[in-house]
Formats: sequence, structure tokens, C-alpha cells
Amino acid sequence: MANSAADLTALEQRLSGVLDDLRACDSVASWQEAETISRTLANGLRSRDGPVNNHSILGETVLPRTVASLFTLALHGSLTPDDQYTSAVFELLRVAANLCMDHDENRGRLLEAGFPQAIVSLLEGYAENLPPPPHTRPLELSISHLRVIKTSIGALLNASIGYDAVRFRLTSLEAPLTILKLSTAIYPTGYWYNLTTSGPHPAFCNENEWNLRSGLSNWAWLAISELKDVKDDTLPILTPDFLPLLVQPLSAFLPNSSSRPLFDAGSELLSGLLDADLENLTESCMLIESLALDVDEIRLSLARGLQSPTEHNDIPCLSIILDFIENGSYPTSWAHAALDEADRKQKQKVFNICKAALIKAVVEVAGEDKNANILWDDSKSEVPGGNFVHKMVDWLKRYVKDLDATTSEHPPNTRSIFDREDMVICASLALGNLARQEKNSKALVSPPYSLVPILASRHLLSSSTDIKVKHGVLGLLKHLAQAPPSSTIIQNALNDAEIIRRIAESGVWDEKGDAMADVVQLSAIGVVKHMAGADVEHAYALVLPSIQRPELPTGLSQVLALVKRSDSVPIRSEGSRVLVNVVRMLWGNKLSTTTSDMAATGSTDRDGQEKQNKHNAAIRTVLTPESASILTRLVGASGKYPLLVNEGLVALTMLSISKEGALLVLDALTAPLGIELPPDSPLDSMSPLTVSDLGVTSPTKARVHLNVPRYPLDMLIFTLKNVDNPANFPTEVRANLKGYVQDIQKKADAFEEAARILRSQIPFKNQI
Repeated sequence: MANSAADLTALEQRLSGVLDDLRACDSVASWQEAETISRTLANGLRSRDGPVNNHSILGETVLPRTVASLFTLALHGSLTPDDQYTSAVFELLRVAANLCMDHDENRGRLLEAGFPQAIVSLLEGYAENLPPPPHTRPLELSISHLRVIKTSIGALLNASIGYDAVRFRLTSLEAPLTILKLSTAIYPTGYWYNLTTSGPHPAFCNENEWNLRSGLSNWAWLAISELKDVKDDTLPILTPDFLPLLVQPLSAFLPNSSSRPLFDAGSELLSGLLDADLENLTESCMLIESLALDVDEIRLSLARGLQSPTEHNDIPCLSIILDFIENGSYPTSWAHAALDEADRKQKQKVFNICKAALIKAVVEVAGEDKNANILWDDSKSEVPGGNFVHKMVDWLKRYVKDLDATTSEHPPNTRSIFDREDMVICASLALGNLARQEKNSKALVSPPYSLVPILASRHLLSSSTDIKVKHGVLGLLKHLAQAPPSSTIIQNALNDAEIIRRIAESGVWDEKGDAMADVVQLSAIGVVKHMAGADVEHAYALVLPSIQRPELPTGLSQVLALVKRSDSVPIRSEGSRVLVNVVRMLWGNKLSTTTSDMAATGSTDRDGQEKQNKHNAAIRTVLTPESASILTRLVGASGKYPLLVNEGLVALTMLSISKEGALLVLDALTAPLGIELPPDSPLDSMSPLTVSDLGVTSPTKARVHLNVPRYPLDMLIFTLKNVDNPANFPTEVRANLKGYVQDIQKKADAFEEAARILRSQIPFKNQI
């Protein structure tokens, strides 16, 4: 075997001479010689561990151009080689693949010679006559042609690893798509195991061939992974054309009662084929997830395909994804004795990760604003929202129903989804994103869906509920609760299901729950904040003890306790706004107290008195030093956000209507703040819900302010002066504040010290 530099150089020169001979006269003998020389060269270049750098020596010769020229001649003007030339082409590809292995200079030389481009053209030739997916049987090719395709992919992989010039060229030629087309056709995931009773074609029973096919699939994924990360915004690498190919492996993991294996369980090939199938599934799911997260057009295309079969050439990609999430399962082939328990558990873990990745993708598709009117289909009155919405609602209802029916006496049947929290997470987050439109929310809470009682189920909202399930359910409830007060259908549905009580009982605000992600506690806060600001009955439910569980701390007391102990600025800010809405609703709600008013509303004297007692009890519960302190701290810490200052100011004004309340407020105004300021941007309560929200902590980066209040009272002064503040305070905010402070001045006899401070520091007359 020739391994020395001299031997390999001599072979390179001989190969160059063969090229000249073939250009002069094409002959079988010359091609056989080219094949033999190329095989020896390729073998000599397989390793870079020798004392001499053969790769650099040969790269500096004409070998890159010689190999590229011979490769082109071997095709004889065709897109793919004839059978008699496949061996020569195979060896030439090996030479190129080994020559550029870990060698950037040789990668560049091959690129200059046009060899990677020629390989892509060859692969396109093989892919040209492929049937459209899905592929129900492997592409029939001889072993010699399979070797050519596999080695072509390997040569492209070696040429592109870490070398941008080749990567850019290959992606511009759409090489990743061509490679994936061939790979999915040559190795259809699971075909070897999911055979029908009619039996396989005799051509597909060769174990060596299947070993070659599965290895080709592995190399294809390696090449695609290398090429997909090219950093070029002008060059879309993975387009919607990939989607029908990416969803194909999913179908292999759906139950198939009539399946049978191509090979015996004891075959040495079994383990490799199982690994190849799982790799295809894993790579596909991870790509779908990353594309759905990063590429707008992918999200739009998946949604369009649900309504328009022609979007993906009659392959319903999103429907296949949903079918896999719901029905995909561990294949029976994993039960073979060839797999040990550790390997089996590892495969199951990877499979579960794949489902989680697709759930993220579905949620992202539903969270795309432009998809709101695509996924929500109003064309069928009997199916509000269309098939996608119907399926998501059905997942939630079936989960609760199956859990209700599952007892020690009645174990679950094979169709039960009692343990499918992942489906609940997917459905609740997806519906939550679509519920950002009021008309959609109304449809979800109305018959035939009537979803709110389902969301209030003990299986979805309790102290034992998985945190990820709570994340989805509370996110959906938050968007439902954002409906305006005029949307009585939604407000009544939330009230009838006692959503506030169910949240308070779920333990989401318990001190032991502080270790959970802030986003879940924030979602729960968002639900009650919007509800308390929409209907006085919601405010009562939040403030007064539960009739069912009077020993349980009220929802408001739990929120305020969380506000006081939390280090999260958003939780403190949003939790304080819950109190703002409660105060505004209780103090701003005028009960019907006259006979004529009660007659107009159909109330009796007894009804009116009960309501008044309830209202008074709620006000007494809120009128505390704790409430005054939290509201003044909201004002004092919100210098960058006039909206929050104004909200807090309005609540303080209402709280100060009574002499008792005013005393509480003035005492709180002079208490040191000692808290951080709100984050750089207010929370967007209508932003899309995502799976990845869970576990993300809130940013608390420091900022520099010109005016930093030490006391809430300082913020009032800064607001009136409106100089050197982080934000400009509108006239209406300052007018509200002026009216409030003047009202305090009138109470100077009771609060002389606080009034003296205000009079001495605030020039009212010319301030506004």
C-alpha cells in the first residue's frame, strides 16, 4: 500500500496522465486504471497521523482539478453515472472527501475546481425523478449507486465543516433540501419494521443494503446540521419546502397493529436500524421546533397547511404533528431483547423530548399574530373556531373527563389520556394565544365548548397540579380575563366557575411555591387583576373569605403577601396593581340603596342590605396599613411609568376619602421605600404564551435616574415639579395629584406634620 509522500505523488501524476488519456480516448481500461489509482490514493489519505503531511503535499498539486475533471468525464453528459462507471465515481469521491478532511486549504482548492458544485449536481440528478413524499417504500437503487450517494454526502460534509466558503456555496445551491429529499426516500423511517402483511419487495431484504441506507441517513443529518447554521440573512436555508420531509418520520411512530419486521429480532443490524429511526425522529423534531421559533414563514406555512392541502403538496404537516403529539408512542420494536433496559429508557427519554419540541412548535405557530385568523376558522358554525380549536378543546375536556373516570376500581382504558399533561400544556397554551381576541374568548366560554368549568377543574388547578400545566391553564385564563367589563358572557362564566377561589386554593402564591417560575405566579396575578377590575363580584371573591374554605387566606391577602416577600420587580408591580383594581372597583361602585334603584334592578330590601353588608365588609378588609403601604410604594417606585403612578394615585385618592383611610395613606407616604424600581419595560399582558416562558427569570439590570425617591412622598414632589424625571408626566396625571394634595391640605388639622411638609415643598399655584 502506498503511504509515503513519494508514492502518493507518483500516483497523483499517474492519475493526471489517465485524465489526459481519457480526454484523448475514452476507454474501459483507462477508467479501470483511474478507479484503481483513486482507490489507492483515497486509502493513503484516510489518516493524517503520519510523519509527513500528505494532504498538504497533494493539495498543492493538480490533484483537486484532476479529480474534479475525471468526475465530470465519468458522467458522460448524464446527470448520474451509468452502472459501469459507479465504482470509479465512488473512488474519486473518496479521494476528494479524504483530501479535504480537516484541511481548509484543500477545501478551498476543491471549491475552486468546482468539485462540491459538481457533487450537488449529481445528487440533484438522483433526486430529479423521486416520487413526491410521503415515501411508503424505499427508493430502489443498486448498492453501487447507494455508495455513490452516501459518499457524495460524506464528501460535502468533509468539505464544509467549519469552512464558510463551501457552506455558503452549498446552501446557495439548496444542497440541504436535495440531501434531505434523497435521505428520506432512500431510508424511509420505520419501513423495515412497519411492513404490511403483503410483505416486502425482495430487493429490500439485504441486510448489507440496509446498513448502507441507514448510514447514508446518518451522514445526511450531519451534513444538514453543518449547513443549516450558515449566518446569512439574505440566504434562507430551511424553507417551507422542508416541512413535508421533516414530518415524514413522525408517522413511523404512530401505532400500527399490522406491522411486522423485515429482519429477525436477533439480527446484528437491529440496533443500528433502531438508532437510525430515532435519529430521524429527533433531528426532524428539533428542526421543526427551531424553525417554528425562528422563521416567520415556517409558522405561517404550517398554519396555512391546516386549511389548504396544496400548501405542502397535499401533506397536512400540522395535522401530522398534532397526530404524533396525541397518538405517537414507543414502537414495539423497542421491546426486543436486543435492547437492554438502560438503552430502552434512554430512547424513551429522547422520544419524550421530541414530543416536547413539537409542542413548543405548535404553541409558537398559534402565537404568531398573523395566524390568528388562519388557525381560528369561523366558516363552520357547528365547529366554532374550526378543526384546530376543536381538537385543542377536546384535549382539555378528555383529560379532565378521563381523570374523573379513573379510580382504583376503574383503571384507565387504552384510549385514556389521563396521564397526558403534555397535551394539556399544548392545548392550553395554543388556545391562550388564540384567546387574545375577544370574539374567540367568547366562543371558548360559550356552548358547545363552555371551557371555563374545565379550566377550573381540580385536575388543572390545585396544589398538586404540575407547574407546566398551571402555566398553560393560567395563561389561557389570563387572556380570557382581559375581556372588557362589557363582555358579560365571559365575566359571568369566570364568576360562575369561581375562578378566583380555585386559583387561591391552588397554592400558586404560597410561600413554598416561590421556587416556581415567576411567570406562573405572574399569570395568576394577571387573571385576578383583570377580573377585579372588570366586575365588583370578582373583587368580592378576591377580598372576602371563601364560603367553602373560610380558613384559607383570601386571594388578595395571598397576593399582597407575595408582593411583600418577593424579590421579583414585576411581581411586586403587578401584584400592587391587583390592589389598585380592587380599590377602584370597591370605592367606585355605587350600590343601589334607594327604593327606586332596588326596584329597577329587581332587588328586595333584604337583598340590598346583604349586598351593602358584603360591600362594607370588603372595604373594611382592604382599608389597612398594608394596603396603604403597598399603594404608596407602587407610586414611589414607578417614576419611569406615569401610568403606574397615576393608577396608584387614583387608588390612594379613593382610599383617602375617609378620615381613617387618609391617615393610613399619609403615614405610608413618609415610610422609606427601600425597593427596586420597575423593569425597563412594562409587562405586555397580551403577549403570546410560550412553553419556554417557564423558568425564565425577570431582568433586574440597573439603570441611572436623575431623581431617585427615598420616600413615596418624594415621588409626589417629583411628579408635580416634573423636572429631571425619568419620564415626562402628562398634565392630567399632575392635575390628579394636585387635587389629591390639596385635599390633604384641607385635613391639615388632623395631619399637620405631613401637610406642613407638602406646603413647604410644593408651589401649587404655578406648578400645573
